[in-house]
Amino acid sequence: MKKPILQINHLTTSFLINGQYYPAVDDVSFTVNENEIVAVVGESGCGKSALALSIMQLHHKQRTKLEGTITYKGRNLLTLNEAQMNKVRGGEMGMIFQEPLSALNPLMTVGKQIEENLDYHTGLSKTQKKERTLEILAQVGIRNPKLTYKQYPHELSGGMRQRIVISIAIACNPSLIIADEPTTALDVTIQAQILDLLKSIQQKTQMGIILITHDLSVVAEVADRVIVMYAGQIVEMGTVSDIFNRPLHPYTRSLLNSIPSGTDNQNRLHIIKGMVPSIMNMTRKGCRFRKRIPWISEKMHEETPVLHEVSKDHWVRCSCYQHFYFQAEGGELTDGITQSK
Repeated sequence: MKKPILQINHLTTSFLINGQYYPAVDDVSFTVNENEIVAVVGESGCGKSALALSIMQLHHKQRTKLEGTITYKGRNLLTLNEAQMNKVRGGEMGMIFQEPLSALNPLMTVGKQIEENLDYHTGLSKTQKKERTLEILAQVGIRNPKLTYKQYPHELSGGMRQRIVISIAIACNPSLIIADEPTTALDVTIQAQILDLLKSIQQKTQMGIILITHDLSVVAEVADRVIVMYAGQIVEMGTVSDIFNRPLHPYTRSLLNSIPSGTDNQNRLHIIKGMVPSIMNMTRKGCRFRKRIPWISEKMHEETPVLHEVSKDHWVRCSCYQHFYFQAEGGELTDGITQSK
């Protein structure tokens, strides 16, 4: 049985806007085990990055309210002071940011940026730090570590910069990595290399990884479990097999139905009606996805939707999944991909 690394219980992250707090992450609970990749998926604005930054406590403290518990190896991170949290960040928990060029300091060489993390979290000598840095660069697939050690971020390709961000994240052998859209803006070939790299590191070190992404093909490739978020809430949670082979929530099914299949009979892509509501304009009562599936009767939704365990470790929010069907253009009904008439 895998050992839990991170346990999140009833986490709510609220931002102060015009004198009022609005939840961007709303009563979220899940666990990440060692040697496991948990993917968090959903459209932009669903709360994925807000969740990642909440775990690392990187939000503006005077404008953010965190409630619930974030338990890492038996410690509730929300009870730690800034000095204690600084020891966790970068040391025990690493983060891979979605835009490597903005995550790296343009005025520092690659080697110095990796060593900066080692400076803060280890007692290695100058020689040991350089040796460790060269070792990490080789580990992430840099062909000429000694050359790259001396280079600046602007001298590197997008794929190499992402490898440097990964190097910084794993420098101190953390038990948990949060990867926020790690393959954004990379071409397909480089994406595959970065994903293979993360999977290889995870298997060798037994670390847990939270993978934040909107790319479901990435999820299918590397994840063990999947969390689907919508409007700040978890709407479905299960294994990769559950989510891809037996999706239940209307939002999950709609996301999967929006993926081009490449088959001859798919003449049109399925389009999810509407858009994710802003946190200031979001309806907090009832099913938050109901306005995007208006052909499903209001009475088919729960007044206060909760997560239901429909099978072992497969959870779905709201009973509307039992009544959902796809409505194709032109008014006809279908339980498959939208077809043109």
